[in-house]
Formats: sequence, C-alpha cells, structure tokens
Amino acid sequence: MVSFPEGRDTVRAPAAKPAALQRKTMNSDSLNGVLLVDKGPDMTSHDVVAVARRALNTKKIGHCGTLDPMATGLLILVIGKATKIQDLLMSEDKEYTGTLSLGKTTNTQDAEGEVTEEREVPAFSDEEITAAFEKYKGDFYQTPPMVSAIKKDGVPLYKLARQGKEVEREPRFVHVYGYRIDGIRLPEVDFTVKCSKGFYVRTYAHDIGATLGCGAHLKSLRRTRSGKFDLVRSVTFEDLKHGDSREVIGKMLSLPEVSRLRGA
Repeated sequence: MVSFPEGRDTVRAPAAKPAALQRKTMNSDSLNGVLLVDKGPDMTSHDVVAVARRALNTKKIGHCGTLDPMATGLLILVIGKATKIQDLLMSEDKEYTGTLSLGKTTNTQDAEGEVTEEREVPAFSDEEITAAFEKYKGDFYQTPPMVSAIKKDGVPLYKLARQGKEVEREPRFVHVYGYRIDGIRLPEVDFTVKCSKGFYVRTYAHDIGATLGCGAHLKSLRRTRSGKFDLVRSVTFEDLKHGDSREVIGKMLSLPEVSRLRGA
C-alpha cells in the first residue's frame, strides 16, 4: 500500500457566507465564479450544466472535466468570466475513490458495458493485489478506451464504438501520484487514486485486472478532489434543480477566492 506524497494536500474552500452577504443577484451578467457540484449517478456532465443554466438564468457555463454517467462526485462549473480559466482548472490533478470487480471484462471497461470475457478469480493475497497496483504508479503510458470522447479523424471514439468498430488508439502519457487500497473483498477491491489530467480510471481498473490475469472492470467511481477543490462547499444536483437559487449562488466561489485557493 502506498500513501500519497506529502506537500500536496488539498486546501479546502472557506465556509460559505450567507447569501444575503454575498450581494449577488439573478442578473446573469453579474454571475462570475466557480460552482462545485456533487454530481449524482445516472446523469451526464452536460445534464448538470443544462440544469445549472436554467437555475442560474445564464448560458455562459462550462464544466472542468467530464464524469461518466455512472460516476459521482466533484464536477466544477465555471460561470461567466470564470469560463476563461476553464482549461486551467481542467488541467489540474484529480483524486478518485472507486471499486473494481475482478473476473469480468466489459466492452466499456466499467459496469455499464456488456461482459466480453469472464474468468475465475483466484484467492489472491493482499501482496499480489498490491503488486498489480504498484505496476501503475508514477509515469506510464495508458491506452484510452474506445468508449471515450477522444477523436479519431474528427470522430469521437464512442461513436465508432457504437458502430461496433474498434480502431487503434495512441497511448497517452499519464501519472499516478499515489494510490491506496481501501479494502479487499474478492472479487472486489476498493481503492483511492490521485492522478494527472487525462487519466482514465476505467482503464486503470481494466489494466490491473489484466495484470492479475483474470480481468476486471470498474464497478463504481467517485471524484473527491480536483486541484485545490473538494466536496466540502459543493451543492447537489437536487439543490440545483429544486433548491433556492439564492442559496446556490451564495455557495459560488468568486474569481478572487479561486485565485487565492490556487495560490495564484
């Protein structure tokens, strides 16, 4: 088991001030900042953006890093002038908790896909599981899954996958800063991983299963941190859709707050 490197702790956002003290209004031109959303399962990142646009009465909203529909956790929304720092926030390191299930390989590398191969899961020791995780630490190349938004000749790979096509994908350079095995209940393994931008946790689970020789897929995934941001000051999808918009606005981080948190 490997602990995360020291000196890379997340700085949590300051506690939200009461909405009345924020002096923010529903004038869409005055909404500039970052909103942290705790995304639920069975929805796309675009679904969250669409609801936020209606709730906040503004179209100028983007997100910083797609979460698959089955995944939950931190989705950073940039609003108004904050869209100018979207790429900057998107490029920061991420932290996830997840569960991989050994013995079954799927065509999407997660629980939403069809099982393509099934093998018996040996009675692995903790040391054998740890050795497989150790192989995917530090710098290495990762081949993106077919079900992804990466484009091949201008066409997203997931569209080709829907047509039953599989094309060659160029491996991408990624980095795992650290991992932790949180529990082993064969055939399932719970883990936490801190990784670079562009890292596919689905592929991480798939590759660990391949290393162990029995295959695996990602059963569940939750993003807990992105850069200096975590879930402490987040709002839920239900808050966005059905809650008081003034309370949602009161939890937004202003651009100066974002700058201070990032140490800029």
